Amino acid sequence: MIEAAADVPVLKTAEFARICELAYERFGLHLHAGKEKLVSARLGKLLRAGGFRSFDAYYQHVMSDRSGAALTAMIDCLTTNHTSFLREPEHFRVLTERILRESRGRDVFRVWSAACSTGEEPYSIAFSLLDALGDCRQPRIEILATDISTRALDAARRAAYTRERLAGLPADMRARYLAAGPDGTLRVRREVTALVRFERRNLMEPFPAGALFPVIFCRNVMIYFDRETRGGLVRRLTASLEPGGYLMVGHAESLIGTEHGLTYVQPAVYRRPVSGQGRR
Repeated sequence: MIEAAADVPVLKTAEFARICELAYERFGLHLHAGKEKLVSARLGKLLRAGGFRSFDAYYQHVMSDRSGAALTAMIDCLTTNHTSFLREPEHFRVLTERILRESRGRDVFRVWSAACSTGEEPYSIAFSLLDALGDCRQPRIEILATDISTRALDAARRAAYTRERLAGLPADMRARYLAAGPDGTLRVRREVTALVRFERRNLMEPFPAGALFPVIFCRNVMIYFDRETRGGLVRRLTASLEPGGYLMVGHAESLIGTEHGLTYVQPAVYRRPVSGQGRR
């Protein structure tokens, strides 16, 4: 058992196992042994708020809530939404100097930010593409930004950031695409937010049918998955790419040992072959 704060019940071994199983089955989140203190601390807030006297009582509440709101709140607490503007900048160079140039002639350029967190990634994509296109607004930019966390998506839609959160963004880019808000934050300008559509999506569930993407960003989320879960996700992402489309993963992630139909381009960049014949 794991000791808890004075106002939080003790997390028993069996309770931890049930929570881990639920997180894995529903969200692919791999909470291995050693994460007991993290789970106790993060879910303890929900137990206090709901007046639950044990983790088992809380678990039963989550399982019986047909609305799904309790399950969503649980995963919101268990997942980490750490990100920053222009994080892993090499991806944005590849996006503008290679992928966008290869897409000349198309009317619409679609990008999927598959784990968008609080919005820094999709807005960084928009800033980079707008800079690259300059006065030429062709092709039209459409960015789909999805995340499992409703809390993160709410923050992303607000598009308001403190100056500290914008530290990695060049001053000229800040001036072009953000404006001072009344509360001291800087807010992404409306002409930029109009390019981004936010949607809650669980990457463990089948993806809705729709247009394929020339590029998908799915970065720093697979580090939470085991090999089997990671492989299934990569295959679903590959099926959502156009032939010749690119998948960006986090630099701390690797597809080595994962079966997929993608060709390695450079660190953290993979491509779906036009011919359909890829390398593992």
